[in-house]
Amino acid sequence: MKLASIKKILILVSILAVPGFLYYELVEQGKNRYKPLPFFGPKKVASTFHSKRGKQIPDTIYHQLPDFRFINQQADTVKWKNYEGKIIVLNLFYTTGNNYAVEFANKAMSVYTNTYRKNPLIHFIGLSIDPITDAPAKLLPYAEKLKAKAGKWDLLTGDSTEVYNWINKGLYIDAQQHFEKGERKFIYSNLFVLLDPQHRIRGYYDATNQEALSKLDDEIKVLVAEELRNVRDGR
Repeated sequence: MKLASIKKILILVSILAVPGFLYYELVEQGKNRYKPLPFFGPKKVASTFHSKRGKQIPDTIYHQLPDFRFINQQADTVKWKNYEGKIIVLNLFYTTGNNYAVEFANKAMSVYTNTYRKNPLIHFIGLSIDPITDAPAKLLPYAEKLKAKAGKWDLLTGDSTEVYNWINKGLYIDAQQHFEKGERKFIYSNLFVLLDPQHRIRGYYDATNQEALSKLDDEIKVLVAEELRNVRDGR
């Protein structure tokens, strides 16, 4: 066989082999390098298994937030069903909290809602830690000031006991209220919480730390990619 013919064959083999190699690297090896977000809260080993590379691995049951029945700024009742299949970014607030921490968090949430305004997969929730004051009539003008559109950025309130139980025992965030010289005071962890469509906690982020806020933006994208992969794989 002539040398020129051998070269042509080698070139052809290379052209055919490279796409297959790249596919293997991106799909197979890429899966190994892909680092999903962690799960927060208690977890336990399930009685079911899944297969990975021929091995039976026990499933893990991760903490899921319980259902709730709160009211948004439009006085509409809101439950988990309203966010079915959605990624949620949530934070705590109160309308009388005219301080740096609350204002900074509101501005950050406003940026996120604007960034993801056209993405139907991502929704935002602000949950009031002052349900006694923050009735829908108070939340509506507050929402209008923030340009928080119900259905995309819901400001929620509800029964005080239910709200605090959901925060402390569901979100695992510290939130307390007490009276000081006859005035109601609030102590709470000023965090953004990232929740996946299965109502599991995937991240906590300091609402006044720019580095943490940038990390949240990155991890929203990671979670979107994870969900799209789950849909593709039929999970």
